[in-house]
Amino acid sequence: MSRRRILVTSALPYANGHIHIGHLVEYIQTDIWVRFQKLRGHRTIYICADDTHGTAIMIRARQEGRSEEEVIADMQRAHVRDFSGFDIAFDHYGSTHSEANRRVCEQIWKALNGAGLVFEKDVTQLYDPVEGVFLADRFVKGTCPRCGATDQYGDSCEKCGETYTAADLIDPVSTLSGARPEVRTAPHKFVDIEKLHDFLEEWTQSGDHLQPEIANYLKGHFLKEPLRPWDVSRPAPYFGFEIPDFPGHYWYVWFDAPIGYIGSTLEWCEKTGEDFDRWWRDPQTEIHHFIGKDITYFHTLFWPAMLKVSGFTLPRKIHIHGFLTVDHQKMSKRRGTFILASTYLKHLDPAYLRYYYATKLTPRVDDLDLGLKEFVQRVNSDLVGKVVNLASRAARFVQGERLSAQYPDDGGLFAHAAGLAEEIAELYERCDYSAAMREIMLLADNANRFVEERQPWVIAKDSQRSDELRDVCSVALNLFRQLAIFLAPVLPRLAQQTAELLHAPIERWEQAQTPLTGTPVGRFEHMMKRVQLSQVQAMIEDSKAPESEATTGRGGETNADPSAATADEAATDGSQDSGEWLEKEPLAETCTFEDFMKVDLRVARVVAAEDVTESNKLLRLTLSLGGDRRLNVFAGIKGVYDPEQLVGRLVICCANLAPRKMRFGVSEGMVLAAGPGGKDIYLLYPDDGAQPGQRVH
Repeated sequence: MSRRRILVTSALPYANGHIHIGHLVEYIQTDIWVRFQKLRGHRTIYICADDTHGTAIMIRARQEGRSEEEVIADMQRAHVRDFSGFDIAFDHYGSTHSEANRRVCEQIWKALNGAGLVFEKDVTQLYDPVEGVFLADRFVKGTCPRCGATDQYGDSCEKCGETYTAADLIDPVSTLSGARPEVRTAPHKFVDIEKLHDFLEEWTQSGDHLQPEIANYLKGHFLKEPLRPWDVSRPAPYFGFEIPDFPGHYWYVWFDAPIGYIGSTLEWCEKTGEDFDRWWRDPQTEIHHFIGKDITYFHTLFWPAMLKVSGFTLPRKIHIHGFLTVDHQKMSKRRGTFILASTYLKHLDPAYLRYYYATKLTPRVDDLDLGLKEFVQRVNSDLVGKVVNLASRAARFVQGERLSAQYPDDGGLFAHAAGLAEEIAELYERCDYSAAMREIMLLADNANRFVEERQPWVIAKDSQRSDELRDVCSVALNLFRQLAIFLAPVLPRLAQQTAELLHAPIERWEQAQTPLTGTPVGRFEHMMKRVQLSQVQAMIEDSKAPESEATTGRGGETNADPSAATADEAATDGSQDSGEWLEKEPLAETCTFEDFMKVDLRVARVVAAEDVTESNKLLRLTLSLGGDRRLNVFAGIKGVYDPEQLVGRLVICCANLAPRKMRFGVSEGMVLAAGPGGKDIYLLYPDDGAQPGQRVH
């Protein structure tokens, strides 16, 4: 196997918020892949940084009476602490607010200008005359121009669902100062990426750079039309890098954030003496980005365009994952399921979450659910009951002694597992951790059956059978070590504990091919305890926000913060359990079983989603029922779900609804959702394992 050179990144966490369990899906996914590659002997580095620029940081610094540099430095320390607590091991963790990143930004900007892609155009925005800043939509409130609802934000009405611009609001007010905003015009710089349309279409649609559903989404949603110019500047005041040839204006945060991958690598190279060009200008280097599906657009169109023009290596693959729900609901401060990394670590072992996420992660863009009861059961059954229990049942009988000098007959168990090593490795390589965990747990079942059949606790009672006892325990501990090697990317602490117990470090994947013989066995130490549901419940209680903090509220620019899409900080009010909705919407008249069976409900996958520009409420969805069967459906969920967030999700649809001709086209079905309407709409979707086309019974 040839040694590869691999550079891996995760999306840069925004420096305006703490790490939570929604973010950790991505960083754990990436860390597992990096550890696997290193275990295989490949030259692999994991690069990340804090995303530090933008209006939100500037406003927060003002409110706290501190400099932006102080705010981002404090948050970076907190981020590094939380990542370390979950055994997420970066080779370098930098900041987009670094001189190295500024230098790379200037280099790429020069290349874009040299290619004739940059142009200037005036943009009209609302301006706060008191704070002296241009206002993003989220910093403006007023009266809805459609329904007259007061106290609505500048992008959409939470009462009627209407979407608009902040300038459309009646009696708009700045949420920063309470002043009435002014309408002002300022010049902005744009990048005309339409000139790279042919290149982007070829790159996204060829090779294995993207998952198929993402490539299809880009082709059907963006690349079928001219690409819109990209607004890459903001006028002062703004916290960021001032544009050298555009005084008083700053690069928009989404310009310099992905460049942080390169800037942070440059810092690492300068610190270690590595050759920077080998990592970002050598096509032999594989670059892998791990991101959430909410930032697909920036990473699959703008980012490749920037790299292409400036002569940097394009990504070998962009691995895109779905969002996290908890017990099939959005994360919520009110329910206590918006769990910070630091809160989790106060209550539970990080290995539990690393393993649970691994059992859920696949190569697809599907969302994954953290079922709290399932979490407890899976940890106790798999990690404690199958893996750690294997060591504890054998090690205590031979601690202080040595393993058998020759590996005993185990009925072919070790050889069987060794023969599956490449298959398991391929699953890790494809990011199909869920399938890898299933294979490994089947091997754990085999090993435990061996121990149960040989019963070392019975053999130990007969002093004449000490050699037999050593042989049985030697087999059990070797099978355990084999499992620990296969699980090492997911459970690095367990790998270290295993190395200490058996006086043999776990450093290479190939070590699973050869059993240990004659090595000393150390004193067995506790490795992992069973988790109690009460511990999880205590964590939930610890995460619940006070009533005043759990009400609906929205902040400023989200930048590259995955929490914008992985968590709903504005919690639902939880009062539905009281029965109030039955009073508002009484049950319909009784129908017969035959009437009900006429409705054909099916599992479907959203393969494309787009705005219906002529409508204030509708999104156009293309649903796959499996194979070539497609349905075109118009759903009244605009402003509630972003089209990009829906692609790849499973939904429930009525598949035999009579087609309905609308002025936008023909709707051939209906997706199922709950809620009273407006912004309170919640799509229904099936549990993991359901497949498109399956009937809902």
